[in-house]
Amino acid sequence: MKFPFYKQLDGMDCGPSCLRMIARYHGKKFSVQQLREQSFIQRTGVNMQGISEAATSIGMRATGIRTTIDKLKQQSRLPCILHWNQIHFVVLYKIVRKKGKTYFYIADPAYGLLKYEEEELKKCWISTSQGGIEKGIAMLLEVTPQFYDTTPIKYEGISLWHLLRYVHPYRKMIVQLIIGLLAGSVLQLAFPFLTQTIVDQGIGHRNLNFIQLILAAQLMLVFSRTLIEVIRRCILLHISTRVNVALISDFLVKLMRLPMRFFDSKLAGDLIRRIEDHKRIEMFLTQSVLSILFATITIIIFGGVLAVYNLKIFLLFLLFSILYVGWVKLFMRKRADLNRKNFEQMSVNQDNLMQMIYGMQDIKLLGCEQQKRWEWENIQASLFHINIKSLNLGQWQQVGAVLINEVKNILITVLSATAVLNGDITLGIMLSIQYIIGQMQGPIEQFVSFMQQAQDAQLSLERLGEIHSKPNEEEDKGPDSDEQISGNQSIQLQDVFFTYGSEKSKKIIKGVSLNIPAGKTTAIVGLSGSGKTTLIKLMLGFYPPTEGKVCIGGQSLQDLSFKQWRKHCGVVMQEGFIFNDTIANNIAPEDDTVDKKKLLYAVDMANIRSFIETLPLKYNTRIGNTGQGVSQGQKQRILIARAIYRNPDYLFFDEATNALDTDNEKTIQRNLDQFFKDRTVVIVAHRLSTVRNADQIVVLKDGNITEQGNHDSLISQQGDYYRLVKNQLELNA
Repeated sequence: MKFPFYKQLDGMDCGPSCLRMIARYHGKKFSVQQLREQSFIQRTGVNMQGISEAATSIGMRATGIRTTIDKLKQQSRLPCILHWNQIHFVVLYKIVRKKGKTYFYIADPAYGLLKYEEEELKKCWISTSQGGIEKGIAMLLEVTPQFYDTTPIKYEGISLWHLLRYVHPYRKMIVQLIIGLLAGSVLQLAFPFLTQTIVDQGIGHRNLNFIQLILAAQLMLVFSRTLIEVIRRCILLHISTRVNVALISDFLVKLMRLPMRFFDSKLAGDLIRRIEDHKRIEMFLTQSVLSILFATITIIIFGGVLAVYNLKIFLLFLLFSILYVGWVKLFMRKRADLNRKNFEQMSVNQDNLMQMIYGMQDIKLLGCEQQKRWEWENIQASLFHINIKSLNLGQWQQVGAVLINEVKNILITVLSATAVLNGDITLGIMLSIQYIIGQMQGPIEQFVSFMQQAQDAQLSLERLGEIHSKPNEEEDKGPDSDEQISGNQSIQLQDVFFTYGSEKSKKIIKGVSLNIPAGKTTAIVGLSGSGKTTLIKLMLGFYPPTEGKVCIGGQSLQDLSFKQWRKHCGVVMQEGFIFNDTIANNIAPEDDTVDKKKLLYAVDMANIRSFIETLPLKYNTRIGNTGQGVSQGQKQRILIARAIYRNPDYLFFDEATNALDTDNEKTIQRNLDQFFKDRTVVIVAHRLSTVRNADQIVVLKDGNITEQGNHDSLISQQGDYYRLVKNQLELNA
């Protein structure tokens, strides 16, 4: 029985995909989305604990072990999961001993079903060496009775039929395309008969005028076919462009409605790949399907004509075409294996080159130029061996395919010539048969590529289905949701717990209860990793609390519109983003037309006006999407100006001035003290100057509130806040 294989949808999906394959092997079909949610995947991927929790949730018993290669060979509990290259997970599903060698059969969710020799496996699996004994990490899985009682969660996906609604508005154009395809096929069908007529009637009767007439007809048919093809391509370009824009637009709309937790588990590259998936689906819908339709029509029409001319030749063509397709498919898996190895080695090569370029200063300081060059040369040697294998494989595939086609053509020529000599067909029909064979070869190759394109489109659909089936951050909560936020309400946290992973994961916030009074400034201080930034994200509605409630004026934030709530907020986060746009548009990204009065007030408050007005283009100066061209301090001041421009009722500052020099910080702090008046402000900061004037100071330690009060009262307690201030003063001294 062939081991069931599922390709991972994202770069971080290897763990859930491995578990999905093993569950399918034991007879149950779970979606990767369910297993991903149960394993609490993050942007850095999933760990063994997450896979274990997902396995337990579907009724499997998981045991993590660190073992040697010899003990792994004796392992009877297969399939199991192996930790691969210390960054990936694969399934070991079979071990075979043959001719004194041991072969390990691996299901790699990134590349497919592969076979490794022992030394190859050790390079990828061994992670530690203790006392000269090399070991790797594996997870053994056993099914329990609960496994067979577990019902897989069904998620709403999308199918090609669902996507056809994007093509439906252009049905008239689609009909025109099909008519064009049929017309082109009919015109093409005339050529073999015209060729037969020229030979049998024109040449046979030595009638030059007749030959010229037929040639003129052929030229008219060629011109007509070319015109139809040009029109068809124009229509196809129009449809494909419109469909592609509609697909990606709907995808971006859906993406912007998803909660922040979704983006925590996705790499930017994975989301970009999904946009490429839309292009692949659009190409499949508008080009591949129509091309295969044209190929099918061509094969049916010309195959029928060939069968009428000579059934033996048609059957011979059919037999060799099947052999050709089989021969090409025989090499596809081996080529995929070599492509995978080449891809891995090219990645290593790229990383090595990047290290050399970016680390040149340290390479020179350490005097290790030769060692680094030798590392690169060793990588090139490995690439050379892979390329030689790939070249040999490609040559065998090409030689075999050419041989099959040439033998087919020779045999058809022999059969045709014999039929002419026997008087079964004319010389004109023989030439027509040669023309038909040439016309049918292209569609056969299209069928081979269409199978691969259909597989790719199915995988893209599965990836897109996972996005479209995700629940939105919020559903429509009615037009009066904004009326529930007055702008002068206090913020309450009621026994809030929060963790980024499962319930067994470390709790970042532990039972926090806090009242943030309206119109006052509250400062949150604590050591790094104590949960300060997480607390702000909870108040902004980026994550729902694991337990407890965040309330605005006594009403749960989960019952309000997050979009409307954030309209009342001005926020400066540690990882604030600078768009690839002008300074003015970076300060006012939500406005189509920038309010100049508000803009000038914001830059004055952020103490950046003098810098901007020294630039040649002033507020129209473009700055990069990660802040290129501006220093970290200037970037922070632009972000502060952005928050002030909104004129919000609530302000959240997370280390908003930590990159500023002392003079700038004093000026901005003085301006902000004026701007904060009658506004609800939450500040996260380490600097004493930023928090000492706050109405309320909250000390957070390991996710708990340990102290609360103003600066003077907390200093007098000589507790955690006192120690933070004392350490900072000693450091400054």
